[in-house]
Amino acid sequence: MPTEEQMKSTLQAYVDGFNSGDPAAVTGLYADDAVVVDPVGNPPIQGRAAIEEFYGNAVAAGAKLALDAPVRGSHGDRAAMAFSVHMPGMRIRVIDVMTFGDDGRIVRMEAHWGPGDVES
Repeated sequence: MPTEEQMKSTLQAYVDGFNSGDPAAVTGLYADDAVVVDPVGNPPIQGRAAIEEFYGNAVAAGAKLALDAPVRGSHGDRAAMAFSVHMPGMRIRVIDVMTFGDDGRIVRMEAHWGPGDVES
């Protein structure tokens, strides 16, 4: 199981890769058979190709991430981060909860946000 520090480091790399406009840096943090649920309640996105398309579209749309608090670890295989997604004319407040595999790669991402978390 990855350590708390490894999980926190991976989530910081997620934010850094996203903000540098490098979706491949973000998707490289995921296991090949990972699942992304964004937002929770939507159908899951599964597999490398679908996840690459998801992040490629987000970066192409001009989205940038800003942490609202430090990344949080756990005693188990999960870590979470509260952040804001800034897009032209919009801000979305989000909490992502990531589940990690034994190799330290993300196997599941759940994005928690709803209509009340979107600001124009």
